[in-house]
Amino acid sequence: MHHDSEIIALLQKRDEAALEMIRSGYGKLCRQLAFQITGSREDAEECVSDTLMEVWRSIPPNEPASLRAYLAALTRRNAISRYQHERRLKRGGSQFAAALDEIAEIVPAAETVETELERRELLDQTAALLRTLPDREKAIFLQRYYLAASVQSIAAQFGITQNAVKLSLRRTRKKLKEAFEKEGLL
Repeated sequence: MHHDSEIIALLQKRDEAALEMIRSGYGKLCRQLAFQITGSREDAEECVSDTLMEVWRSIPPNEPASLRAYLAALTRRNAISRYQHERRLKRGGSQFAAALDEIAEIVPAAETVETELERRELLDQTAALLRTLPDREKAIFLQRYYLAASVQSIAAQFGITQNAVKLSLRRTRKKLKEAFEKEGLL
């Protein structure tokens, strides 16, 4: 496994070997993330290619502190955009759609958030709240809303009922909503 700084240095020198290093080091992670959102192996593969192209175009000038987090964010954005495009084409349902509908109850849609700054503040508040949660509650929330896992698979993973998963998610969403309201973000 190559170090991120080494890969970023190669990207800055416009050395295509960096892309191969990213593919071998992070390809699986990106594919899994994209697949959990799109529900399609083919789309997931295309998202990975889109992400590699974007990394090539954006570094430099960008110099991410964490290449893994940067790749995950790009992949997630590509996958969401591809998923939304596909969904408009065939109105299919997926875990991601269900998770989005649940979280939309408390997080305003991107268009209603005035600025990137406010969006960042919402994300910071979410991260701050998650840090205060018991490990299991936090893990359940992240599985559902960050990785778009199904309620069924989360229940199996934690050895609890689907109702217990739904209850945990509902509680966490309520805590988030309260935290957002207290900070005047909603």
